[in-house]
Amino acid sequence: MAAEWKGKSRGTVLGYRIFVFCMKNLGLRAAYFVLYFVAAYFVLFAMNSSKAIYYYFNERLKYSRSKSLISIYKSYYVFGKTIIDKVAISSGLRDKFTYQFDGVHHIKDALKRKKGGVLISAHVGNFEIAEHFFGELEENASISLLTTDIEHTAIKEYIESVTKKSNINLIIIKEDLSHIFEINAALARNELVCITGDRYIDNSKYLTESLLDKEAKFPAGPFLLASRLKVPVLFVYVMKETNTHYHLYARKAKAKQKDAQALLKEYTESVSWMLEKYPLQWFNYFDFWGTQNKKQP
Repeated sequence: MAAEWKGKSRGTVLGYRIFVFCMKNLGLRAAYFVLYFVAAYFVLFAMNSSKAIYYYFNERLKYSRSKSLISIYKSYYVFGKTIIDKVAISSGLRDKFTYQFDGVHHIKDALKRKKGGVLISAHVGNFEIAEHFFGELEENASISLLTTDIEHTAIKEYIESVTKKSNINLIIIKEDLSHIFEINAALARNELVCITGDRYIDNSKYLTESLLDKEAKFPAGPFLLASRLKVPVLFVYVMKETNTHYHLYARKAKAKQKDAQALLKEYTESVSWMLEKYPLQWFNYFDFWGTQNKKQP
């Protein structure tokens, strides 16, 4: 992976096929076992990603050198588990997992207002299984996900072929800004519009804020948009706690309307809180703080 995020994650269809085969024919534990070797491969050969995540552990979390190196391996391993879980839950093995809600009343309150809501998440934990949580809510909870849709097409097509059709509606970000009309339409239908706020693409508009005591760039769009819409804004994360248990967190933003910077600050504080509890579930394997090839503090 390049130093900055390019909008596409790493992986191959063959790798996914191996995991799906093990999961369906040998069980989840067998798929997890294969991950021991896959994680080791990434430690050795995904040097840019490993360098970036080492900085996170060593400089931002202040881990020792040895603990940071061990944590790189653990991070890849946990990330692989979340991918396997996503496929497992979406392909009929949902009952193999348990789920815990924390702050779900904020989501229910938003839906009761009949104006929809904006959920801002991050690449921590496993938010992609959130729809399976929302299916248990008494209110009809539909999700629209704002995305660039430039992930690896072959992988996406394969995953869709082995899993049940997702109920999430994709809203593609377009240069002509027509996605704004789709967002407003989704909110009018009392849907939850989900945006990730932690991946800035080079040469796009950004805001800066401190995360883990270091300034970083964040995409301006999610925070400018969410701060202007007259709907509840929630920070939502789905975190893996054991092999078969997930914990959903929902927190309501308190920033004043049209104050995108204050909203971003709240967001970074909430992400930092998550990382204190789940340090291995930071899945931004690129130069997030822009320190590579620069003198570190």
